[in-house]
Amino acid sequence: MKTNLITREGYDRLKQELDFLWREERPEVTKKVTWAASLGDRSENADYQYNKKRLREIDRRVRYLRKRLEQVKVVDYAPQQEGKVFFGAWVEIENEQGDIKSFRIVGPDEIYGDAKNYISIDSPMARALLKKEVDDEFCVRTPDGDKEWFINQIRYQDTL
Repeated sequence: MKTNLITREGYDRLKQELDFLWREERPEVTKKVTWAASLGDRSENADYQYNKKRLREIDRRVRYLRKRLEQVKVVDYAPQQEGKVFFGAWVEIENEQGDIKSFRIVGPDEIYGDAKNYISIDSPMARALLKKEVDDEFCVRTPDGDKEWFINQIRYQDTL
């Protein structure tokens, strides 16, 4: 089951997508469908078929976003989070081989698209990191066996 947590930025991004689809893209595609339908024979009208399909995709996504935005709980940064890994944290970790990874722990709705270096709160890595502090070691179970990691840095703003 998906966690219903989302960062303020993630919520705003989903809301913007919904507004764009509903206010801009859908009316535009609807005009194209109406125009293509006015040309007559719809069975061989590629414009009509393509735009009708796109309209169904938009409507499906709009329904999903409306429902999802009602379900999610926005988690804003709180000063008491400082020093420990919680939802919304940017974390830099390192393993024994010196491999360094840096990412942000976010909700499952935020890890797609242009979300660079985001991992879901539901992932094994994020679960293993929760409530840990800088210099803590932690273990993550992977298909290749358990992996040891070390926390170098925790921050709550996207700056280094």
